[in-house]
Order: sequence, then C-alpha cells, then structure tokens
Amino acid sequence: MAAGTIAKILIADDNPPGAELLEAYLADQPYETRTAFNGDEALEIASSWHPDLILLDVMMPRISGFEVCQKLRENPATRNTGVIMVTALDQPGDIDRAVQAGTDDLLTKPVSKADLIVRLANLLDVVRQNPTSAMDRAVRYIQSVERGGV
Repeated sequence: MAAGTIAKILIADDNPPGAELLEAYLADQPYETRTAFNGDEALEIASSWHPDLILLDVMMPRISGFEVCQKLRENPATRNTGVIMVTALDQPGDIDRAVQAGTDDLLTKPVSKADLIVRLANLLDVVRQNPTSAMDRAVRYIQSVERGGV
C-alpha cells in the first residue's frame, strides 16, 4: 500500500452490533471498510478484495478467528495482511493461541475508539513498509508502538 492511499479495512465479526460499532469508530477515518459475518466470508473477502488490515473477531461460528488468521498466514496472497484480533477472551492461553495463529495485535472488548485508531495506524504503517518476514513485521510493529505511534 502506498503512503497516502486509502487503506482497506475488513471487519470480521459475527455479531452485527459489534461490527457496526467498529464501522462507526472508523467512519471518520480515511479507510474503506467491508464487513464479513463469519470466518468463511472473511477468507473469501480477503482473497478477492485484498484488504490492508483485518479486524478479526475470535469467537465466530464454523471457523474461528484463530483458524482464519492461520489460513491467512498460510496463503501467499494474504500472508502480509495486517491482523488485529478483537476478542472478549483475555486469558494467557488465548493470547498465546492468537500469537501462534499469526495475529499482529490483540484488542480486548469492549474496544476503545482511541486505542483502535492508534493501533490501526501503527499496524498500517508497518504494512506499508512491506516487511519480508513475520519477525521483521513484529519488530517494526513494536518499534512503531514504542515511538508513540501516531
């Protein structure tokens, strides 16, 4: 994604009010958004629309956010898509599972608009740099957060 272009954000959440809240938080931001209401739909949209970043709910029917993230990372066409998991889960095992699946970051519900906007901007900055590996991506994201982000 070139600097200055409008970022494409996919919101994947099976709970319509949750998805609508995230859409509302992003409405005044320079992003184009689409919504998926289950994991299969999220994978389909990610493959055809090529979002820059996905806000991915963990607890979805049929295929969980953990599985979606893992499949995104296994697919060369979606491997470098930024992923922020959004979840009510907050146990260390859940966080470990999210990291193992390949998430870039994790936001706990209820999500703060300010926190969401900053984390999105930080991760989009990393995605724009086109890191060549998961480790490079993680290091750049941590550096972005340490610099104070936006």
